[in-house]
Amino acid sequence: MTDYEQLYIGGHWAAPSVDARIEVRSPHDGSLVGRAAQAGPADVDAAVAAARRAFDEGPWPRLSPAERRAVVARFDALHAARAEEIAALITAENGTPAWFTRSLQGALSEQTGAYLRASEGFGWEEEVTSPSGARSLVRREPVGVVAAVIPWNAPHQSALVKVIPALLAGCTVVLKPAQETPLDGLLLGELFTEAGFPEGVVSVLPADRETSEYLVAHPGVDKVAFTGSTRAGRRIAALAGEQLKRVSLELGGKSASIVLDDADLDAVVAAVPFMAFTNNGQSCVAHTRLLVPRSRYEEVVGAVAAAVEKLTVGDPADTANFVGPLVTAAQRDRVESYIRSGLDEGARLVAGGPGAPAGLERGNYVRPTVFADVDNAMRIAREEIFGPVLVLIPYETEEDAVRIANDSPYGLGGGVWSGDPRRALSVARRIRTGTFVVNGAPSGFDAPFGGYKASGVGREFGAVGLTQYVEHKSIAVAA
Repeated sequence: MTDYEQLYIGGHWAAPSVDARIEVRSPHDGSLVGRAAQAGPADVDAAVAAARRAFDEGPWPRLSPAERRAVVARFDALHAARAEEIAALITAENGTPAWFTRSLQGALSEQTGAYLRASEGFGWEEEVTSPSGARSLVRREPVGVVAAVIPWNAPHQSALVKVIPALLAGCTVVLKPAQETPLDGLLLGELFTEAGFPEGVVSVLPADRETSEYLVAHPGVDKVAFTGSTRAGRRIAALAGEQLKRVSLELGGKSASIVLDDADLDAVVAAVPFMAFTNNGQSCVAHTRLLVPRSRYEEVVGAVAAAVEKLTVGDPADTANFVGPLVTAAQRDRVESYIRSGLDEGARLVAGGPGAPAGLERGNYVRPTVFADVDNAMRIAREEIFGPVLVLIPYETEEDAVRIANDSPYGLGGGVWSGDPRRALSVARRIRTGTFVVNGAPSGFDAPFGGYKASGVGREFGAVGLTQYVEHKSIAVAA
């Protein structure tokens, strides 16, 4: 069992101001995984004060970019060395299957590496001259104290995609992990200390929603970086807007994957589990709408249903299992309510359905589910379910497919499948989302990631992600 009795405040371990503890139980069988200290408003005050001093008076923002890169690179090496341990802890906390947790933890050095490369080539200070001869120095300076508020579904990826660029820019950071995954968040504190970040630069505060709002609205915070639900994102944007505080939001999605009539169906079917059911379907970028031409519809429905019925479900620590339990009983019940909604709305159930898989009633399990004959106006096609549910929507023409894909309040991801790369790119250019893949191509960490519409504000990854943590200053100088 993992037990953290203290919080990580400004580089030091400190007793929390409240007696409450966060108890983490396995989504698989309810066994005790660990306990963590829980922060209260007084702890937020202490962490923000430490971050404020470190930013206003300390060395971190005043180091050269190269000096900051050296410390971040040291942290990355320490983090990579404990990847297996961290992956196992996250799997125990939130039920993410071990095969995926290990893969994601292994990729985080690539994510951090993209930020390190961006920092090295970044125009921290550049001179520009106008046609009139006016000269200016354009500086990119750190935005200040950053509150990084993250979810439970991919905790270290969500944490480091914010903390790393903020630190490289010279900011100081208060990281707020989700209540469901506080243990791996506090483990990061050990690595921050070992890497040698100066006093006050980083804090880690697991907290409830009320204390999280207190952090977001704290007058000592200059920027809020958030990943989570669109509903929570709207609330954070409102709180930040009252103070004209900088904000970036990576929110929900209801991404569509378009199968064109010339697509390789074997490739599509092989990709469906990874597109829709990775991390138990608890992924903002999951392709949960599969748009299929009417001419090949029943062929695709049968093949996808058969593939999903074969998915192994069970103990997430067993790498043989593709799907594990949902993070909480409440999340399980929410997903079950959507499955019942799909049935009530008249969608055709072709795989899975209500109820837990046989023998797994004790955990937070949901059967991987596929609905066919779905209309894009149904709830299961419009709302983010955040669970292992895929809907298949028929379309008549390519233009019809584009229209359906864009007919969503979200705009985070999506994809297209075609035997003609030029045709696929033509479709990709017409979809209103921040990220898109052609024929299952992998995405890199140097390209920006984020969404249109209700899927968020701002971008992460690489050089564009680094710009989210700087202010631009122009200094006119004499010729």
